[in-house]
Amino acid sequence: MLVAACKPEAKVPEGARQTKEEILIYPDYRDVTIPPNIAPLNFLTENAGDQFVVEIKGQGEPLLAAAGKDGKLQFNAEEWKKLLQTNKGRQLTVTLYAHRDAGWVSLPTWHIDVASEPIDRYLSYRLIEPSYELYRQLGLYQRDLETYEEYVIYENNRSYEEEHNHCVNCHNYQGYDTKRMLFHVRAKHGGTVFVENGKIRKMNMKVDSVLSNCVYPAWHPTEPWVVFSSNLTGQAFQMQHKDKIEVVDYGSDLVFFDAKNNTLTNILKTRSDMETFPCWSPDGRKIYYCSAHMPRFENTPDSTHADIVLASYDSIRYNIYSMEFDVQTRRFSEPHLEVKCDSMGLSATVPRVSPDGKFLLFTLGQFGQFHIWHSSSDQWVKNLQTGEIYPLKEANSPHQDSYHSWSSNGRWIVFSSRREDANFTRPAIAYFGPDGKARKAFILPQEDPEYHRLFFKSYNVPELTRSRVPVSHEQLREVIYNDEAAGQATYKP
Repeated sequence: MLVAACKPEAKVPEGARQTKEEILIYPDYRDVTIPPNIAPLNFLTENAGDQFVVEIKGQGEPLLAAAGKDGKLQFNAEEWKKLLQTNKGRQLTVTLYAHRDAGWVSLPTWHIDVASEPIDRYLSYRLIEPSYELYRQLGLYQRDLETYEEYVIYENNRSYEEEHNHCVNCHNYQGYDTKRMLFHVRAKHGGTVFVENGKIRKMNMKVDSVLSNCVYPAWHPTEPWVVFSSNLTGQAFQMQHKDKIEVVDYGSDLVFFDAKNNTLTNILKTRSDMETFPCWSPDGRKIYYCSAHMPRFENTPDSTHADIVLASYDSIRYNIYSMEFDVQTRRFSEPHLEVKCDSMGLSATVPRVSPDGKFLLFTLGQFGQFHIWHSSSDQWVKNLQTGEIYPLKEANSPHQDSYHSWSSNGRWIVFSSRREDANFTRPAIAYFGPDGKARKAFILPQEDPEYHRLFFKSYNVPELTRSRVPVSHEQLREVIYNDEAAGQATYKP
């Protein structure tokens, strides 16, 4: 009540003098395209003034919000929702007014386009502190994009517990739904957790004849099958470079997991090539993946591969390949080169195909495959109908733009971006048009517009779904901590 009493009346001031000064707002929501079902884009103005009013005009009643000296402009949720529904496919005009000693001024207007197509309601991500020594206070969460509500999928612990210290990562869903999902648990209580139609089980995925643990997953669009990369992964910490960490593979293959029969099969087991980050085409008849050729691996012992990689990490480049998949025989074709990135002096990671099968979205950086730490990383697209390859300029930023996912209608992408400070990843949302072009991206809206500046965790692996995860944190914890009941995958040649 005290905060509300300090705010001025949300009323357009009369006789405001127009000014051409630069608009200073955070987050930058100027001239963006937004879904018709997104939560209010509250923002903070840093223009001079002791009182502020913002007016958003479109079809129907205008929407107003007011702020005092703190400059925090927060919209009524119901009025915002009504405004967006009334203006689907239309443009909104935004005007900011500031009160100063000489009276009210009107700052230059900007626009917000409201798309006709909605975004999937739920966004999942991992939140992790910028510390890499302990798995302390990290977890998987799901945000309702139509509100500010955040739900816990699973947290490891709220305080450090050495005897139970573990990491959770690589959450993945089948077909933008949560009926089938999985994520990994590393260190204590390790295994891969599968959720299928509300039933939870933990599996030990390490078997003989497979290089290492299963790591980066991709569910088949309809069947209980998962393609994983099996990776020998390590971290190197930079002493002076602005990219603080380098995550590298010393070896990686592709494997096929039948989640019904709990069997693992090698798809590609190669000595001089490192294959990683698989994904399925939406019809389930092709996989895409990244691969780096390492000729020095061929005639050297395995024990030297880590040294080879670390000595040449900034010259390792991954290309994008595809393989056809026969659903009846479950066999894959020979690899086909899709994007030759090394000839561009670049390296690819995380290929993802649009739901209509027309576009391949991926990240390119100068080297390697863990681009979340690479300042050179940007979003790129291949038009699978024409073969054209181009950067997604409208959505990219000068800083890291990396891991991404599609909405189920193909009109929205969400990706990890460090566009704000080059240190913490935040989910960035961008409209993706039928023409293969994007619109300006905007940061995930929060009720407190200053939230991202004050929140010292990174958002990893943003994944969109139409539904909420159907099991609780407590149910998952019970299965994860019950090591004796964990199942064991078996190898099938």
